[in-house]
Amino acid sequence: MEYPLVSFITVNYDHPEVTLDLLATLRQITYPNIEIIVVDNASPNDDPSILKSKYPEIIFIQSSVNLGFAGGNNLGIRRSRGKYLFFINNDTEVNPDFLEPLVSKCESDPKIGAVSPKIKFYSQPDTIQYCGQAPMNHYTMRSYGIGHGVTDRGQFQIDSQTHFVHGAAMMVPRSVIEKIGLMPECYFLYYEELDWCSSIKRAGYQLWYVHNSEILHKESISTGKLSPFKTYYMNRSRLLYLRRNVRGITFLIAVCYQIFVAIPKNLAYFLLKRDKGHFKAYSRMLIWHLKNLFSKEIHLNPSL
Repeated sequence: MEYPLVSFITVNYDHPEVTLDLLATLRQITYPNIEIIVVDNASPNDDPSILKSKYPEIIFIQSSVNLGFAGGNNLGIRRSRGKYLFFINNDTEVNPDFLEPLVSKCESDPKIGAVSPKIKFYSQPDTIQYCGQAPMNHYTMRSYGIGHGVTDRGQFQIDSQTHFVHGAAMMVPRSVIEKIGLMPECYFLYYEELDWCSSIKRAGYQLWYVHNSEILHKESISTGKLSPFKTYYMNRSRLLYLRRNVRGITFLIAVCYQIFVAIPKNLAYFLLKRDKGHFKAYSRMLIWHLKNLFSKEIHLNPSL
């Protein structure tokens, strides 16, 4: 096969030791034509300079402010040169031969707009996190990963089209980004890759899960599994996805569901649990949406 240049882009925010583990595995891959771009998102506590000192071959970008997941990746996109751009979480580790099947898949059909490998949990390497994703429920703004939490017994050993690729590990052709634009930066965290996938599909491309490529994912090291920080951004982004991607009567029904069911239910849950941190985070999220109810900026997409 030919080996077009692949640009790996990963965002670091504190915990440089986690990113170092990823870089160690990327250094061992068998694919011969890559560049690695590490964007530090203004880490407030840990010194990220160790990344460049231990891996001088990387392209290191130091942001002066925290731009969020999308903004950090967009810095990397603007610096990249590859025909394919591989967005990979810094809390992942890869197998040496994982990249060839993904490149081969993209090279096989110009209609392919993004691909993701099989993702397993680092702490339970026989357990699946992702083998594709179900469609978004446009009322609840929720989806689910196919195979999530299931022991891998070879039951997902076929490539398949999917509704979303996974933000922890997704490869996108540069030509697609040139057409649809960069990641939407209004999200800051969560749902930005789902929104991006929706734009890719609307542009006429396909999304694929590739079965014979695997990575391991440590998940939620930066934000915490149940932190108020995550509650704020996850729920803010869920409503942003609704506002940006749902139209017509479905939009009206979805808004009614959120106002009369989901929002009261979540607020009541945090109150009954006497969880002030999550209650305040959820309330701040609602206030943000009210303040930005008529904002045009949330519908903008930066261009390459």
